[in-house]
Amino acid sequence: MAQQKKDYYEVLGVKRDATAADLKKAYHKAALEFHPDRQQGKSEAERKQAEERFKEAAEAYEVLSDPDKRAKYDRFGHAAFDDGAGGGYHFTGNINDILRQFFGGGFGGFGGFDGFDDYGGGRRQTKGKDLLVHLRLSLAEIMTGTERKLKIPRHHSCHACRGTGAKDGTALETCPTCHGHGVETRVVRTMLGMMQQQSTCHTCGGTGKRIKEKCPVCGGSGLSRDEEVVSVKIPAGVRNGMQVPKQGYGDEPRGGGIPGDLYVEIEEAPDANLRRVEDDLVYNLMIDIATATLGGKVEVPGINSKLLVTIEPGTQPGTVLRLKNKGLPHLQRYGNGDMVINVMVYIPQSLDSEERRAVETLGRGSHAKPSESVKNGLFARLRHIFGN
Repeated sequence: MAQQKKDYYEVLGVKRDATAADLKKAYHKAALEFHPDRQQGKSEAERKQAEERFKEAAEAYEVLSDPDKRAKYDRFGHAAFDDGAGGGYHFTGNINDILRQFFGGGFGGFGGFDGFDDYGGGRRQTKGKDLLVHLRLSLAEIMTGTERKLKIPRHHSCHACRGTGAKDGTALETCPTCHGHGVETRVVRTMLGMMQQQSTCHTCGGTGKRIKEKCPVCGGSGLSRDEEVVSVKIPAGVRNGMQVPKQGYGDEPRGGGIPGDLYVEIEEAPDANLRRVEDDLVYNLMIDIATATLGGKVEVPGINSKLLVTIEPGTQPGTVLRLKNKGLPHLQRYGNGDMVINVMVYIPQSLDSEERRAVETLGRGSHAKPSESVKNGLFARLRHIFGN
């Protein structure tokens, strides 16, 4: 069973009617107490506990300091931010992200928390650039899901210099700016007082080394660009503009580190017959007067096969038929959308003499004129469609 979250007001130690100033003061106090730079000399268990308290305080303050989020929390509690509840808020819990968001950078000098590699005084592990490609899919492929093999131009570490950018991988010297540490440190004033802020060394890009002689193969970049075939699985029900991630298939960074990620952005190809609305498929069906009057069976195009639709006698223009579960799959839940069929009736624009006599005879019949209930029903549908 998942551990129940603490009340945000209790985390910050304030009352439910606390003002914005009260919240800021309480968060300032908690952040000062549990900040990673204040955990010097403590045991690993104590540092882990401080890390969790720091995260809790940051999460509580981020929600309660935002009037909209606070109003939702006051009304629904933590359920306001559950998936599907309409809250739309997800707290990452990553302490690096917390420090960047609330303090504009990282703070070092005392080692930080375990795994706090960006700000603990050690050298940062760099990550390569993410890549974005576009993939055009038909509705048939979206219906079933598909797997595609894509040729992706990627940057890899140069084999000649092993990604260092230096000739033979050895023509390097210690960076004179950061003295081999890969980071530059300066003291800045923050809401917690004077703190040390670290950033990647601008001279060496965080490597701690400077090139004396460039690699003749890559020209000192440390990277080579090659085309790689990557297999990507696309789940059924994806939508236009969605991005499917492929972790670790982006560019490799210079000098080693973590490869970036690949994002495959979906583009829906227009269909000749069907239009997508959410997960429903919409088809505009035109029938003749005889079928509308007498009823019958007609075929409409589906994704992978024809669908047989029953037209009831006396079907009116503007009638909407709905075939349950004949649409596209829901991406994150079971089931499918529907096939929605808008029925239109074709009125002939020209008639021969025999056809004209038949229509005139029909028009004189006792059932040829619309009743009040039929007219009211038709006008109601039109008002629903056009909003008048």
